[in-house]
Amino acid sequence: MSENQPESAAPTVEMFFDPMCPWAWMTSRWLMEVEKVRDVRVTWRVMSLAVLNEGRDLPDDHRAFLEQAWAPVRLVIAAQQAHGDDVVKPLYDAIGTRFHPGGADPRDAESVRRVLVESLAECGLETELVDAATNVPGDDVDVALRAAHKRATDLVGTDVGTPVVAFGGTAFFGPVVTPAPKGEDAGRLWDGCLLVAGTPGFYELKRSRDVGPDFS
Repeated sequence: MSENQPESAAPTVEMFFDPMCPWAWMTSRWLMEVEKVRDVRVTWRVMSLAVLNEGRDLPDDHRAFLEQAWAPVRLVIAAQQAHGDDVVKPLYDAIGTRFHPGGADPRDAESVRRVLVESLAECGLETELVDAATNVPGDDVDVALRAAHKRATDLVGTDVGTPVVAFGGTAFFGPVVTPAPKGEDAGRLWDGCLLVAGTPGFYELKRSRDVGPDFS
């Protein structure tokens, strides 16, 4: 390579997240570690558990969670529309830190709104954007949110949840992992994901979870 030739861009992996999903949070922390030990760049994109579960018969507790789950994804989309893609990850980090290791109540409307206002302020964004978090079917934010969600489900299907990670042209639900691997352990898991993603006809590995997410 000549001195004037630009180096090849790092391979890009897409991660689709809902800020309210603790398992997506674990996967995002893992991918941040992967970026430190492998030549890869993560692009952060929204999908929506609220959109995914529309029309489904759900327990009352989960329905209450999904009623509040509209607000964070709508806020990220509205901020992205106003300020571009660079705000997505910092805003996700700010929101997710408060919900997951921070323990904010994701089923309480006042708690959710407080998280969103604080997160906007932390990211230096106008707190008036929180008004866009109100679910208004058919408005510009709703249309963009559904389009972002559709991109994820077009890649992986609809019988999954979050997170969704796309390795090149192949996407999977997961990996679902706790705690998030660090350092070379994160790199080895990445290597394994690339291996299965590159295997024609590979679809699924799964076992029952017997622990909750460990945010340490």
